[in-house]
Amino acid sequence: MSSTAELQDLAATVRAVLAKHGDRDALRRAIDGEPGYDEQLWTLLCEQVGVAALAIPEEFGGIGAGLTAALIVVEELGRTLHAPPMLGSAVLGAQALLLSGNAEACARLLPEVAEGTRTLALCWADRAGWDTPGIRVENGKLTGTAHYVVDGATADTLIVLTTEGVYEIDATAPEVARSTTPTMDPTRRLAEITCTAAPARALGGDPATVTARLRHIAWAALAAEQIGAAGQCLAATVEYTGSRVQFGRPIGSFQALKHRMADMYVLVESARSAAYTAIAALPDTGADPRASAAHPDAALDLSAARIHCTQAFGAVVGEMVQMHGGIAITWEHDAHLYFKRAHGDSQLFGHPTRPLARPA
Repeated sequence: MSSTAELQDLAATVRAVLAKHGDRDALRRAIDGEPGYDEQLWTLLCEQVGVAALAIPEEFGGIGAGLTAALIVVEELGRTLHAPPMLGSAVLGAQALLLSGNAEACARLLPEVAEGTRTLALCWADRAGWDTPGIRVENGKLTGTAHYVVDGATADTLIVLTTEGVYEIDATAPEVARSTTPTMDPTRRLAEITCTAAPARALGGDPATVTARLRHIAWAALAAEQIGAAGQCLAATVEYTGSRVQFGRPIGSFQALKHRMADMYVLVESARSAAYTAIAALPDTGADPRASAAHPDAALDLSAARIHCTQAFGAVVGEMVQMHGGIAITWEHDAHLYFKRAHGDSQLFGHPTRPLARPA
């Protein structure tokens, strides 16, 4: 699935499912529910659209459409703030498994992931962040704690990134303890995974290559989610200022607010360009998940997208809160949820460590 028309059709289909089954009431129920996401919505997306299978190669039961298609789905989910196991399982977990190069594990696990009947969670960060794995290998067993694990509390299988390679472990093993991490963003739950001399299956993979590749995939996925959410913030602001009347006219007709919304539009569209450029820079994992970046500037494009999309989303959601006035700071309105997602996304998966400078 590489053509623009096909990707647009995919986006339209996902958006239609979310509009029908994932409205704000469904989101509020998901926030209060035990798993933290709408299980019925996830089932519909997997069965009717095949979203979990998009980035999984056909040889392992997937569609083989590539990461670009999967991140289009992440963008659409960002619009609504729904957080089913798309990012944690179908993108990060599946890609970590593919990057390990273990064909047996891929053939055993990925068909169920593609169907949506099995979920994966990538255990990676230590308490300080994603520069150092939180779980280490001792005498062939896993010990330590992985922090900020997306979908970790509900996953069936854990894919663990260590300094010695990728490991697989059953999430229900007695040596594994899982707890939910308190977060500012109620729409996405993170978990803390603690292993105590837990037996695990070594899958392989070069640690440095896998870590660098996963970091880029995570940044591209976050950029996609951020532009989806920022676009929705802009749309909601335009709609509200067109209906809110002050001094006998819609406030959206005031020149000062027109200028501010024009600035919001520029931020959203520039962030979209940066995100799509970064996503295009990712190699086609459907062909070879261990392939190097598509062009020399890939790392720079991905870092730029990580920075710009984060800043743009933060600025746009801030303007949305300002222009909605007092209603935006009530629990009943969704503005605070976008505000919290913006702050959560700004910290997730770390940041580029070096200033961005393109060589002359």
